[in-house]
Amino acid sequence: MKKILLLLIAALTMTIASAKDIKTVVLTTDPQMHCESCEKRIKENIRFEKGIKKIVTDVEHQTVTITYDADKTTVENIIKGFEKIKYNAREVKEGEQVVTDEKNECPNM
Repeated sequence: MKKILLLLIAALTMTIASAKDIKTVVLTTDPQMHCESCEKRIKENIRFEKGIKKIVTDVEHQTVTITYDADKTTVENIIKGFEKIKYNAREVKEGEQVVTDEKNECPNM
């Protein structure tokens, strides 16, 4: 019985120690997203970056919310991923409202 209890405690300790560090970052892009094609381009390319768990785009608010494993990637690496698809990304500060630039042309048209 003691052996089983020790094994269970060891397994539980290993599980807790290997818990993932999941974080979320909100980014905005330049050029801005204009359409479904823009969203699709971002989602289909950024999902291949290491550590990405979830991507939610919001054209109305010009944001890309990314959930990622901080043990596998950083915000800087995610931003570099955007550069690969010709987007400049930057982190949106808490409470910041991103203004839509109507003069900004859609890169996917």
